[in-house]
Amino acid sequence: MKRHISKLWHDRSSRIGLIIVGIVCICAVFAPILAPQDPFAQNLSKILKPPSLHNLLGTDFYGRDLLSRLIYGSRISLTVSIIATSIAVFIGIVTGLFAGFIGKWLDQIIMRTVDVLLGFPKLFILLLAVGFGHPSIWLTVFVLSLFSWMEIARIVRGEVIIVKEMLYVKSAIALGLSKKRILMRHIFPNVIGPIIVSTTLLIGTVILIETSLSFLGLGVQPPNASWGTILNQGRIDLVGGWWISTFTGIVVVITVVGFNLLGDGLRNIFDPKNSD
Repeated sequence: MKRHISKLWHDRSSRIGLIIVGIVCICAVFAPILAPQDPFAQNLSKILKPPSLHNLLGTDFYGRDLLSRLIYGSRISLTVSIIATSIAVFIGIVTGLFAGFIGKWLDQIIMRTVDVLLGFPKLFILLLAVGFGHPSIWLTVFVLSLFSWMEIARIVRGEVIIVKEMLYVKSAIALGLSKKRILMRHIFPNVIGPIIVSTTLLIGTVILIETSLSFLGLGVQPPNASWGTILNQGRIDLVGGWWISTFTGIVVVITVVGFNLLGDGLRNIFDPKNSD
């Protein structure tokens, strides 16, 4: 583990990604401490004030401090993304393990279901599903997790098919060990690397989707400080309040790039071709 962390840190791109992700996580956890002002406090005398020493990133249409709302927005966006990704990864791991290990008719059913779901535009399905319900944080989490597990399932299935042909797995089967023991003790630990990499990359994707849903008014609802809702407010006056959309968009882009860089670094670590 120490060797992996050291290798991750010594790679420049991975180090940048790790720093970005670390900063975002710190902002999300310690938002009440780091936010310079109350993100919900309205001050009508400071409506649409440009960046200044008192408001480093300016204020919005209600006189609220933009920096404070972005810090609190990291809490909501990251929480929604992590919970949705965790559920999606769990579903993907379970279906991928069983599809790859048991195979036959179960593999065909699961993989054909995955192929059908992947054939539809994900954002369109999400918009349709959320549109029929009342937009809320938990509905957003549910919909995101329900339509984000397919890629994980395919990756896990492919890894399981490779691992189950290894000699130590065949020996475990020959010894009569239970399928549960073989899956949990011999197969799953050897496919955890690609799962970690895919999870990291998926978080960045889910952040973008959650931001898009909130921007369209189908995700997190005001007055909650989600990055998507802040972007949606900034579009009202792109010229007069340029800092709202500009700084929020920069934060979203940097965060997603950070997760992608970290995912690429983890991929290099867990890739057998790159092992020392």
